[in-house]
Amino acid sequence: MHVTKLQEHISLIDVETAGFENFIASYVLKGKQVAIVETGPTSSVPNLLAGLKELGVKLGDVAYVAVSHIHLDHGGGVGTLLKHLPNAKAVVHQRGAAHLANPEKLWEQSKQVLGSITDMYGAPEPVPFERIIAATDGMVLDVGNGVSLRVVETLGHASHHQSHFETLGSGLFSGDAAGIYLREFDSVVPTTPAPFRLDSALASLDKLIALKPKALYYSHFGSASDPVGRLRAYANQLKLWVRIAREGVENKQTLSGVRERILESDAAIRRATGFIEAHPVLSETVLNNSVQGVMGFAEKDSNASG
Repeated sequence: MHVTKLQEHISLIDVETAGFENFIASYVLKGKQVAIVETGPTSSVPNLLAGLKELGVKLGDVAYVAVSHIHLDHGGGVGTLLKHLPNAKAVVHQRGAAHLANPEKLWEQSKQVLGSITDMYGAPEPVPFERIIAATDGMVLDVGNGVSLRVVETLGHASHHQSHFETLGSGLFSGDAAGIYLREFDSVVPTTPAPFRLDSALASLDKLIALKPKALYYSHFGSASDPVGRLRAYANQLKLWVRIAREGVENKQTLSGVRERILESDAAIRRATGFIEAHPVLSETVLNNSVQGVMGFAEKDSNASG
């Protein structure tokens, strides 16, 4: 578990899921109270709590635990974490609220999609209804001393995805709306699982660009420079992936065929291919699930236009 101070009021906790560093970040915002953005999965909650202790955060001072969406690597640990935070409310997109309260279906679907990866993450625990805030676009979470988060609905990666914008430092917590950042390679990797929607994803990126963020904080993983440039580049990267997927669907290529074309055509992916292929999570989520997602979108798009 590593803690990094990013700004006077923002710190990053590397929750080191399954021992992997630089994979899942939880962000802590300190005002009079405290807000946490992203928890990581259930298995990482002990590391998150250790990070809060290192930062000197009193557990009773945490007012909000905001998650970008309910996928296990982002919000799986909410129910477990809230047992330690007596005054905190969980903040989630209104479409995800029911799944936080009753996570059994989410857990079963996650096992089907992720397989053995779910063993690394652990099963999510339910969150009491009265401790859930079903957030809407534009909602503000104020923790005092000028520190607040504005909810920004950013669909595309998921139909219940939201990012968070903090106005004091113009920082953007993008969840998965801006992809996965691999600092070692200075590469952004698309995360586009089914049911992916390119139109929604691009509209969300336009919303984020319009905010003119001065800092960009990835859940996977860490802070990156040139936020607006990276958001624009990610939009182009998604378009590239979908164009390749459309051509693959038209030519009846297999998943592996489309994946090979993406690896050949996307310079950002090419720089990090060896690392991604060796990573026990990214090898599945990026090279299989995300490619399947863009192919699924391309197939639906082809059927609709045909």
